Amino acid sequence: MNRKAIIFGIKGYRFKKKEKYLFKKAKPWGVILFSRNAKSLSQLRKLTEDIKKTLNYKKCPILIDVEGGKVSRLNKIIQLSCFSQNYFGTLYSKNKKIFLIHYKIYINTICNILKNIGVNINTVPVLDVRRKIAHNVIGTRSFSNNPAIVSKLGKICINFFKKNKIATVIKHIPGHGLSKYDSHYETPTINATRKKLVNKDFKPFKVCKSPFAMTSHVIYSKYDPNNVATHSKIVINEVIRNHIKFKGLLISDDISMRSLKYSLEENAIRALQSGCNLVLHCNGNFKEMKKLAKVIPKIDKFTQKKTSHFYKFLG
Repeated sequence: MNRKAIIFGIKGYRFKKKEKYLFKKAKPWGVILFSRNAKSLSQLRKLTEDIKKTLNYKKCPILIDVEGGKVSRLNKIIQLSCFSQNYFGTLYSKNKKIFLIHYKIYINTICNILKNIGVNINTVPVLDVRRKIAHNVIGTRSFSNNPAIVSKLGKICINFFKKNKIATVIKHIPGHGLSKYDSHYETPTINATRKKLVNKDFKPFKVCKSPFAMTSHVIYSKYDPNNVATHSKIVINEVIRNHIKFKGLLISDDISMRSLKYSLEENAIRALQSGCNLVLHCNGNFKEMKKLAKVIPKIDKFTQKKTSHFYKFLG
C-alpha cells in the first residue's frame, strides 16, 4: 500500500494538471473537499472520478465536512445551514421520537448525496461539549452542553452513517468545548482539572466508536502544558489511546492552522511523531503541498491495516 501519510486538499473546481502530476508522484492517502471545490453535484462527481482515476485508487478516501449548520461544504449547492448539530440536539430534548425520525431522514439524504458525488468519509460527528464561557468556534456545531446527550446523539450519528457505508471522523478529540480561542487563529489552552475533563469533555469520545478521529489543536495544561494535542505524545498516548481507548486512525486537524507554531513541514512531522497516523493539509496551496510531499513518510503498518478495514467497510 504505497501511500503517504497525508490528506491533501485541491484548489478549485477542477483537478489541474500540475496537481495531478504532484498527486501521482506524492500518492497522498486521501483528498479532502471544500466549498471552493463545489459548483454542482455533477461537477463534484466528475472531480472525484478524476481524482480516483489519477491516483489509480478506486476506493480512495475522499473526505468532506458536512456537519450541517455553519460548517457544510455543500451549502452553495444544497442549503443545510439550519440543520446544525445543535438543532438536532434541541429536537432530541423536546421529542425523542420526532428527533429519531427527522435525524434518520436527514442523514440518509446526506449519505445519498455524498455517494452520488463520490465521497466516502464525512468528518462528523462533532463530539465537543458546548460551554457558554467558550469561544463560538464550536457553538451550534455541538449537540449539547450535556455530555450524555452528546454521547447518545454521537452514537446514533455514527451508526446511521455506518449503515449507509459512509465512514465518520469524530472530532475534535479529546475535546474542544472549553476552548476560549479559535484554533484557526490562536493557540487555545484549557486549564480544567483532569477530573473535569474526564467526566465531561472526554466522555463522548470514549463512548462513541468510529474508524477515524481528528485531533484538536488545543493545549490541555494538566496533561501537557507545552504542546497542543496534535503535537503531544502525552495526550495522544495517555488520553486518546489509553483512557478514551480510541483504536482507529488518528488524523491531525489542518496543519496550516495558526494554533500550530512551527514551520509547515515541522508541524506535519511533529504530528506524526507524536502519534497521529495521518496529517491533514486543507488549503490546496500547491507550493505547500510540494514541500510536504518531500518530507511526509509512507503510511506505517498500523495505518495500512486500518485502511484495509476501511476498504472492506466500503464493500
